[in-house]
Amino acid sequence: MKTSADPVRDYLSAVEREASALPADRRQELLADLAEHIEVTRAERPEAELGEILAELGDPRAIAATALAEAGAAVTGAPAPGGAAPAPRRGKVHPLVPLLMIVLSLPFVMILSEQPGPLFGGLFRIVGAVLLCTSVHWTAVQKTTGVLLTAVLPSVVIATWNLSNDASGDPVLLPNLVMLALMSGAAVWLWKVRRA
Repeated sequence: MKTSADPVRDYLSAVEREASALPADRRQELLADLAEHIEVTRAERPEAELGEILAELGDPRAIAATALAEAGAAVTGAPAPGGAAPAPRRGKVHPLVPLLMIVLSLPFVMILSEQPGPLFGGLFRIVGAVLLCTSVHWTAVQKTTGVLLTAVLPSVVIATWNLSNDASGDPVLLPNLVMLALMSGAAVWLWKVRRA
């Protein structure tokens, strides 16, 4: 069996072949997004093997099926390329919902320092993080980075601040504002890098 000298071209060709039912402009946009993601990932992680990066992106058939489902091909009942059954249509949450839930969780805690503020804030942050992780709008690396920046890091910093300053339980404005800025910045970044 002949192996190709360019695994990226082979991968993109496989996605293009599997996504042949997509309109040409959407298919080219998908391929350009994938090529850009591969290039950025290779630049950010030069030690990573190319096969590992391609494996993180996923199977070309799965990528094509997702793109076809998003384009509405699954609704028509047309078979997917290769004769496979159409992908089931999943309910999608708008990408703004998890970002708003995560960012608004901190003002709940800041404004309502007594119960139920921290409870609602914690629930908002957890539900927002779960929606972010289950969304089709971001890659696995973007989801992980987003959860770390918007949910884990703020919790750790606020807890560390409260423990080191022997806080009486009242929210302290400065660390909360810094965390709000960090969470808002991460949400803006996630909004900009989302898949259409």
